Amino acid sequence: MSRVGKKAIAIPAGVTVAIDGCNISVKGGKGELAWTMPSCISASVEGSTLTVSRASEDRQCRALHGTSRSLIANMVEGVSKGFAKSLEIVGVGLKAAVKGKNLDLALGKSHPILHPIPDGITVTVTDNTKVKVEGIDKQLVGQFAAEVRGYYPPEPYKGKGIHYVGEYIRRKEGKSVGK
Repeated sequence: MSRVGKKAIAIPAGVTVAIDGCNISVKGGKGELAWTMPSCISASVEGSTLTVSRASEDRQCRALHGTSRSLIANMVEGVSKGFAKSLEIVGVGLKAAVKGKNLDLALGKSHPILHPIPDGITVTVTDNTKVKVEGIDKQLVGQFAAEVRGYYPPEPYKGKGIHYVGEYIRRKEGKSVGK
């Protein structure tokens, strides 16, 4: 049995879970998420806990058991608390701004980069260098933050670029003048 898959998911107050066959929908204070479970996975609600079980012991079903449980747990956490990623832009002349439905990035290129902000995500920029990405879908928040970071990943010599707050950038020593 999957160690992750057999853990029960606690449903906090104010969150409702509806299961209709393979479809599961979770509603909470921050919004609503829906997902279609694989056919070999089933979920049931008893009181304020949700359990995920699998129909058979074949390899594919065992692989999906823990994954399905984690995705449902992230849905419950997302509609109750939400998810956030913080990015920081380091470097002279590098900055960001929100313009309508786009994130405007000035990263030292000949043109500004306009990255569209998807529905369900809120982006706030403070001090022109601190970008906070918030939303209820963990995958969507992480993917958006990774795409923005991908425009200018941190370089190891001076540490310039876009990095996550708290991320350790392994620094390299520059060239040394020798004889």
